[in-house]
Amino acid sequence: MEKIKVIIADDSDFVRDGMKIILDVDEEFEVLGVASNGKEAIELAKKTKPDVFLMDIQMPEMDGIEATKVIVEENLGRVLILTTFDDDDLVRQALKSGAKGYLIKNHTPEHLKQMIKSVYYGSGVMDENLLESLTSNEPVTNNDSVSAAAGFDASCYTDRELEIIRAISEGLSNKEIAEKLFISEGTVKNYITTILSKENLSHRTALAVYYLTGRK
Repeated sequence: MEKIKVIIADDSDFVRDGMKIILDVDEEFEVLGVASNGKEAIELAKKTKPDVFLMDIQMPEMDGIEATKVIVEENLGRVLILTTFDDDDLVRQALKSGAKGYLIKNHTPEHLKQMIKSVYYGSGVMDENLLESLTSNEPVTNNDSVSAAAGFDASCYTDRELEIIRAISEGLSNKEIAEKLFISEGTVKNYITTILSKENLSHRTALAVYYLTGRK
């Protein structure tokens, strides 16, 4: 089986070394190298062709947001952002730059591996705690659903599609949405595919942020 090739970019030696050790002992992964800032990560990527970047946001010389922009523009790989609970605004910026996933730094080894695999196989992923943090300060309506931001255009959606979008923005899984709306998980997936296509978005996290902030 082909290994998932990873570059780790973080200005903390402890974080970089810890994640490298976790991945090095698993035969499904290959750490191509580590970097202390975005510029080093990009230079390394051009030589080694990684599949996934583990990218810290706040780093010297070139931060993770700027690095993500370059990585996406030059098609150097997919980016999984490493963040802390107080990085909400920065996470939104990283999303707009093209990051495919977000991981709180106090992860377990297995959770880290699963998130990398999800990004590698094309899924947009987000730590549930971080999604709760992003939505916790948003206004709510009388039916306890989070409200759309002023910049969100609801005119192109059916009532059912808007229900799906609100549920995603509340952090519900496909199974939970299906149970809430009394439809099948397959139907939920079909709705989400249609919605993402309408907005030209790559994953549900981007949709949630667009709904909550009015920005893509």
